[in-house]
Amino acid sequence: MKTIVVLMDSLNRRFLPAYGNTWVRTPNMDRLAARSCVFDNHFVGSAPCMPARHDLLTGRIDFLERNWAPVQPFDCTLPDVLHRNGYFSHLATDHFHYFHLGGENYHAVFDSWEFFRGQETDVWASNLGKMPERPHYGQDEAQYVRNRARFTDESEYPSPKTLHHAADWVEEHHADDNWFLLVDSFDPHEPFDFPDEDAAEYPDDYKDKLYYWPEYAGSEQATAEAIEHLRRRYATLVTMSDRWLGRLLDVLDKHDLWEDTMVVLTTDHGHMLGEKGFLAKNYMPCYNEIYQIPMMVWTPGMTGPTRCAALTQNIDLMPTILDFFGIGQKDCRYPLHGASLLPLMRGECDRIHESVIYGVFGRQVNICDGRYTYFRSAVREDNRPLNLYTAMPSTICHYWDFDHLTDVSQITAGPFLSYTDYPVFRIPNTITRFANDSQNFAERYEIVGHNLLFDLQTDPQQEHPLDDPEIERMMCGKLAQAMARHDSPAEQFERLGLTPPRG
Repeated sequence: MKTIVVLMDSLNRRFLPAYGNTWVRTPNMDRLAARSCVFDNHFVGSAPCMPARHDLLTGRIDFLERNWAPVQPFDCTLPDVLHRNGYFSHLATDHFHYFHLGGENYHAVFDSWEFFRGQETDVWASNLGKMPERPHYGQDEAQYVRNRARFTDESEYPSPKTLHHAADWVEEHHADDNWFLLVDSFDPHEPFDFPDEDAAEYPDDYKDKLYYWPEYAGSEQATAEAIEHLRRRYATLVTMSDRWLGRLLDVLDKHDLWEDTMVVLTTDHGHMLGEKGFLAKNYMPCYNEIYQIPMMVWTPGMTGPTRCAALTQNIDLMPTILDFFGIGQKDCRYPLHGASLLPLMRGECDRIHESVIYGVFGRQVNICDGRYTYFRSAVREDNRPLNLYTAMPSTICHYWDFDHLTDVSQITAGPFLSYTDYPVFRIPNTITRFANDSQNFAERYEIVGHNLLFDLQTDPQQEHPLDDPEIERMMCGKLAQAMARHDSPAEQFERLGLTPPRG
């Protein structure tokens, strides 16, 4: 048996025909969707990039305990469990965050890995000279401009190279058994860049400033015409990614690997492209444009439903893969927060979760029960009490944040997490802003400092917040129960003004 998971970073489901889009072309994703179970209520757990991967590789929610951080020494990862049961794991990626602070040991849990350089601000091309300024909206990073000079055609861009390598790897190992392949493609993450000839995919008459890389800020940073141009650039990157996904699907067809291979296509989170006046992610409330994500899953001999409306989450992938390989959870050191998707796909049940919770560390904690989404914010503007728990504090303070680190004597160590005796550092937000949280809570209080309640049945676009104290009380109770199920640190309840459930 074999499993392939393709993770395309920042893939907004509203740009996919499988989820109702009518103008973006994704023939290979459509080809996979036509034979798969497409999940309609699939959610992120922890965001953004590396927290989401932590959830996927451990089957546990991460954002209640820490921000962007390495794999912890006490973590039990999917590749580790597979290895102990005789299964080989391989990672193919151009996601450079695996090799920067906070992600520096994720690749090491795989039996083998391949990394393709040059995305975003990956420090690949060395050049100490000053780059000339170009008129632009948003960002225009010198490091990426240097990296891009090394790409001669589309096949030399990092995500195409990643997907091409994945196709070659499957070709080489198609006759081997018992392997897991994670194909982690950085595109269509920003910058929305591609070879000049690809601009013909979705042409427009835009002739204003260069705009291919949005700031993490409101849509007022650019004109309406520029935002529309940005959306077309994003769509171009989606279609380019789809084109190279086709090479991998071709190998599956060639060797009839559908007979013994589970195939998953999903993402870590979405991306806002002007909706509700926002661009990018992280600093705004946790709207579905980012947190309700695409996923399609094929399993050999699948005869169940082709669409699934049940609530599911990225933490469900680890138990699903273990279930597919016939591996129990006895080798997992801690109970998994996720559940196998296979009973849903076989039509044996209609739900595996009563609700799902999701968010970014230190921000709103959010819940969806299928009918309502509720975003619960801190009750105090200083966002206290809040502690970060980690055994590897490599990202609590980068050099540019050092002035914010005060009184380190407040950092303590001990077995503070309820599910493990392994000692961790407990780092309060009274002494640091937490690096990788540049969208600081206090600075963004007017955006994220308020509770929001939406009825998805009558307001699926989350445009009209409800003012209904009775429903809000109900959702607070569900949120507290869910936080307890996900081993939330005790002070998170106090921060949010919630009463922990008894027992």
